[in-house]
Amino acid sequence: LHNGKRYEHRELTQRGHSDLVLGMMDGLFEQSASTLADVDVLAFGRGPGSFTGVRVGVSVAQGIAFARDIPVVAISSLAAIAKKAADEIGAEYIAVAMDARMGEIYCAHYHYDGDVIHLLNHERVCDPAEFMPFNQRDCVGVGTAWRVYKTQLQANFGDLVVQVEPDYYPEACNVIKLAEIEVLAGNLVNAAEALPVYLRDNVAKKKAEQRG
Repeated sequence: LHNGKRYEHRELTQRGHSDLVLGMMDGLFEQSASTLADVDVLAFGRGPGSFTGVRVGVSVAQGIAFARDIPVVAISSLAAIAKKAADEIGAEYIAVAMDARMGEIYCAHYHYDGDVIHLLNHERVCDPAEFMPFNQRDCVGVGTAWRVYKTQLQANFGDLVVQVEPDYYPEACNVIKLAEIEVLAGNLVNAAEALPVYLRDNVAKKKAEQRG
């Protein structure tokens, strides 16, 4: 966001995150006729999500924030997906579920009141069978887990899920929209507090068990 105009570049990839993000930043600075010196606040997706992707994003945010001595805003990846659903399809109650691999999902329920995205319960990682409707509310199901675990999630929600959008991902434009609200509310932290949210603390252990 520069002089009131949003600039965005996005790409889905399984690897090479660190090389991509730096190149994308250079491209955005060129596109917006700005430089790193013009950055006053930095927003980043704190996760949950791909371990490598989240780690790279947080590391880059911390590095820039430390170098420039500027505050940062940490935005939930799940909330960014919910924001996309609210803006693009007018969703009010949103059940976000992302494939977390290892037979699990990252999930949470959100409510959009026309202005703000509200987290209704808490973000968690769980078995798809454990993600159930919130207070029997009709909702829109979004996120990759709605494709990967389609049968299980639709069995959980039944007729309460009125629309499913499985190809929704956290995007920079929605991170920025949520960050603008946080900045106005004064919810800023320093570089040292720019921390990732993985939800799963035993990733390495589970991978080792699968290999064993």
